[in-house]
Amino acid sequence: MAYNLLKGKKGLVFGALNEQSIAWKVAQRAVEEGAEIVLTNTPVSIRMGTIDELAKACNAPVIAADATSVKDLENLIDQTMEHFGGKFDFILHSIGMSPNVRKGRTYDDLDYDYLAKTLDISAISFHKVIQVARKKDAINDWGSIVALTYIAAQRTLYGYNDMADAKALLESIARSFGYIYGREKCVRINTVSQSPTPTTAGKGVLGMEDLLDYAERVSPLGNASADDCAGYVLTLFSDLTRKVTMQNLFHDGGFSSMGMSRKAMTTYGKGLEVEYEDIRLKK
Repeated sequence: MAYNLLKGKKGLVFGALNEQSIAWKVAQRAVEEGAEIVLTNTPVSIRMGTIDELAKACNAPVIAADATSVKDLENLIDQTMEHFGGKFDFILHSIGMSPNVRKGRTYDDLDYDYLAKTLDISAISFHKVIQVARKKDAINDWGSIVALTYIAAQRTLYGYNDMADAKALLESIARSFGYIYGREKCVRINTVSQSPTPTTAGKGVLGMEDLLDYAERVSPLGNASADDCAGYVLTLFSDLTRKVTMQNLFHDGGFSSMGMSRKAMTTYGKGLEVEYEDIRLKK
């Protein structure tokens, strides 16, 4: 059901790769809610993914850009403003990748060149996007910028690796730039800390299936899906959240406020029973 939350608004969506992508869902829902959008991703991601299908369905152009390249971003913002005939209203940053994770390097054995790339792609690109948009005065007053993050920025979660550091930096950028852009143009900047989600990137995290199961058992509402996340992000693009900025907003079914659920405790107890039985049999 559509509510016309974004009627008359225009936005730029980074990171849609395929139907599993949260950015893909955000793009679809934004158009359903009345927005016009421009889609962007790296040239290689455009070739590997199916973003052209999304573009056709959303009647949106696809503009290739490497979000780590200021030159590419300047061209992207210029072309987006040309397409819209002026400023636009929102940006989604849904970008993240760790070469260390992809190469199987654990956190205690990082390749530091890879780490630099992780930080540049997954966090510093957010700063670059905001800085270019601000310098070009591309976003309307009371506009909204949202980036996707994860609770590993606050808590240690085995297997999330150097992406946890990147997400912590991403959230800091939202706060620091949120003050500047909010003071000057009333543009709000927030991060959404989403449940573990089986996107293409998410599936590369060590132990992702176990993490999904654990979060599902602990969260009182269960894990939030990509489509659920899209609905939440749209409220942050809308005029209903005009005074929400510099926040890290958890969208995780309550996981972030939990210690141990009854389901998880029961499973833990059963595991202990098996362990004790194994010990007894070995004696």
